[in-house]
Amino acid sequence: MGHGGNVIDELMTDHREVEELFGKIAGLPSGHEDRKLYADQATMELVRHSVAEEAYLYPAVREHLPDGDRLADKEIEDHSKAELIMKDLEGCDAGDPEFDRLINRLMSEIRTHVADEERNLFPQLRSACTPETLDSLGDKVRQAKKVAPTRPHPSAPDRPPANKMLAPGAGLVDRLRDALTGRGKKS
Repeated sequence: MGHGGNVIDELMTDHREVEELFGKIAGLPSGHEDRKLYADQATMELVRHSVAEEAYLYPAVREHLPDGDRLADKEIEDHSKAELIMKDLEGCDAGDPEFDRLINRLMSEIRTHVADEERNLFPQLRSACTPETLDSLGDKVRQAKKVAPTRPHPSAPDRPPANKMLAPGAGLVDRLRDALTGRGKKS
């Protein structure tokens, strides 16, 4: 969940972890029960990652990049699309015919989003910010991921200050539900 380093290194490591989970899903036959396990794990990571980006990365993008408002709004819109897919996926078992359609759509959306961030947004941010600013953002993102929700909440606020105030409470409830149900863990 927390890897260390500046915000870009932290988020790129998250991207690699999610891609690894996607690879595990793709490597299993349709209907295999572990596809749901890996989809839940990917969702948990993606939600924490998105909440942290919305709380700290995108405000920094707005502040430090010339076209920051437009860039941040586009990234948040990408998150909203993925969150709706994850919400639909949450109600599907691996054997559900909708599962394959939804997981493939999620993987496509996330891969496009990641490629855009890594090719465009991150290099711009690295050029515009001091190493100290990037390190500080990395620390804030790691802290946010520790208390962030683990389930999609499409109607939750996605901008500060409301998202920063509500995320820890939703995160606590989500982690409790996950612990009680064993979500994201091999049975």
